[in-house]
Amino acid sequence: MLSAAAELASAGVTLFQYRNKSGSARQMLDQARELRSRLPGSVKLIMNDRADLCLAAGFDGVHVGQDDLSPESVRKIIGPDRWLGVSTHNPEQLAEADMTSADYLAIGPVFSTSSKEKPDPIVGLEGVRRGRELTRKPLVAIGGITRINAASVISAGADSVAVISDLLRDPGKSAEEFFRILR
Repeated sequence: MLSAAAELASAGVTLFQYRNKSGSARQMLDQARELRSRLPGSVKLIMNDRADLCLAAGFDGVHVGQDDLSPESVRKIIGPDRWLGVSTHNPEQLAEADMTSADYLAIGPVFSTSSKEKPDPIVGLEGVRRGRELTRKPLVAIGGITRINAASVISAGADSVAVISDLLRDPGKSAEEFFRILR
């Protein structure tokens, strides 16, 4: 499955995260290389969870969750020049992740989401506001983000939003609308 993190507005960068929780390493690498060949170089490709595949596919960074390798372990693998993002689900996790070498932090789920089998508790817009108070790093809101609620999430303090389900319905049209909303 592919997921997209829409524009990191504060940095003017478009991130696209490749996320595949069930494929073999070989399949994931093949898909990642195909993705790299199809997207313009201006799009920063982020590998979910797998620092090894990030390097093998020539991606621009890695995004890890709370149960993955630690941010500092990933940083040792990918080096200082690639992006590193960390998902958080409460103020304590966000404050801890803020002290790492992560380049950006994610907070959520902001709203109810169907893209995870066992989602963490919803943080809501108040969780985004609190997250903004806890870090100066770019903050990406995750979980249940749609074209309808994206502007409110940005207003609450997120620099960017991560989107999955709302892009799947009509990817091209949805992406265009998201970029229009977020600019």
